[in-house]
Amino acid sequence: MATLRQRALDWIYRRPEAQAWALLGPGAFWLLAFFLVPILIMFVYSVMPRGIYGGVDRGFTLEHYARFFDPLYLEVLERTFLWSIACTVICLLLGYPVAYVIVRAGRWRNLLLFLVILPFWTSFLVRTFAMIFLMRDTGLINNWLLKLGIIDQSLTILYTPFAVMIGLVYGFLPFMVLPIYASLEKLDLSLLEAAEVLGARPSARFRRVTLPLSMPGVVAGCLLVFIPALGSFLTSDLLGGAKEMMIGNLVQNQFSAARNWPFGSAASFIVMALVLAAVMIYLRVKDQTPGGSALK
Repeated sequence: MATLRQRALDWIYRRPEAQAWALLGPGAFWLLAFFLVPILIMFVYSVMPRGIYGGVDRGFTLEHYARFFDPLYLEVLERTFLWSIACTVICLLLGYPVAYVIVRAGRWRNLLLFLVILPFWTSFLVRTFAMIFLMRDTGLINNWLLKLGIIDQSLTILYTPFAVMIGLVYGFLPFMVLPIYASLEKLDLSLLEAAEVLGARPSARFRRVTLPLSMPGVVAGCLLVFIPALGSFLTSDLLGGAKEMMIGNLVQNQFSAARNWPFGSAASFIVMALVLAAVMIYLRVKDQTPGGSALK
């Protein structure tokens, strides 16, 4: 046994490509077993008839894909995309200044970065429930506003689209801050000094130097926020009271309450295809713009 093992190790050491496959093997197997195989199973379910008591029956059909284009489900899809885009824009507007301040915070940088990462120490479900206690009629926000005399009666914040948007931004804001911080941290300060020497004002230095060089982090942050927000269902379910359904709620309901696995699988694949198409179009347009290749 020891001799066979030694021969295998000697063969791997003599072949560089074998070393590469030995390193890629465990990760590739994990992705194959726990990502690709379940995706293939869902695809097979999406083209099979629904069972009488749930599950699937033998056969082939595309009715589940055709059903998704009903105006009711298209409205849910449109709402989901609009909310995800709005969440991404808000996170960008809030996250870029935060990342910029952290990079220039000096000795306070590690502390501020720790505060950004701190929410990850708590379950997303627990943080969402904490938002409920903040925004309900007798919550902390309404109590403060009443004590300050700003309002005369409690505001209806919870179970509204506004509450859902707050929850989405709160949950995904760190995913915008961290990539932008990573890009700004690698920024060569001598470029800013050169721009200042050439007479560029602070706004011009930011617009012509800082922002273009930080675009890789902006792109990564937008993708890290937009895609999870698109598939989010917990936030809209708890903070929206299931009044405003997102596509994630639709898929989750089809697999649980409705027990319609084929339609839930079809809806998942349609959304996946739309997201992939949007990302590919965005990357192609970015590469074709002047200076786009420099942002890779």
